[in-house]
Amino acid sequence: MINTHPSAKLVVKVMAGANDPERCAQAFTVASTALASGAEVSLWLTGEAAWFALAGKCEEFELPRSAKLADLRDAILAGGKITLCTQCAVRRGINDGDQIPGIVIAGAASFVEEILQPNVQALVY
Repeated sequence: MINTHPSAKLVVKVMAGANDPERCAQAFTVASTALASGAEVSLWLTGEAAWFALAGKCEEFELPRSAKLADLRDAILAGGKITLCTQCAVRRGINDGDQIPGIVIAGAASFVEEILQPNVQALVY
């Protein structure tokens, strides 16, 4: 698939974690597929998905007939951006520096700034 809109940007906010594995995997899959098709991609880890900012958590995730979450995460980190929600991190006792290198922590103002830019499509899972 070729992206006919090279300036297109996709922001995916995933709230589901191991508590809703299909929805979680779908968010990571859509984000990595968009990246592979040439879109600029930003994945936000919120709610229970916040745990996937920590080393080993994506590796523990299992969903039959789904790509490995760690592979999808690594693809997104290699070509896009992953952000951990500030409040979600604090509520779970995750401190800045605990997250995987390359994952940044930012709050709602940063999310709103991203999604209000021209040519941005935002999806929430």
